[in-house]
Amino acid sequence: MGFFDGLLGNASQVNLNEIQKEFAPLLAPNEQIERAYKLIRDMFIFTNKRLIIVDKQGLTGRKVEYHSIPYKSISHYSIETAGHFDMEAELKIYISSSTVPIQKNFNKSTNIYEVQSVLSYYILN
Repeated sequence: MGFFDGLLGNASQVNLNEIQKEFAPLLAPNEQIERAYKLIRDMFIFTNKRLIIVDKQGLTGRKVEYHSIPYKSISHYSIETAGHFDMEAELKIYISSSTVPIQKNFNKSTNIYEVQSVLSYYILN
């Protein structure tokens, strides 16, 4: 746990018991949520089998898109840091069966290096 304690300082780690109950319908048998982080309205949920990206849409956030990405399907990913004129950092996740990446933008207050560090941990282990 020590490795993750300092990670994602600008994102908030979510209580796993609450998340486990809320997202139980999305989980496969024997799948457990191990880490969950909230980035404004969206979430990154790391399970023992896959990454789930929760993308709340619209003004009310009632419309939700769930991206389910098995770690073994991630062929590579890239990050692009925010610049002087570009105020957002960008994470692109490439799935082995698709040429179009899943793209998420992060404001400058989120440390994109820390997000990719957690992603790397799950992909490489």
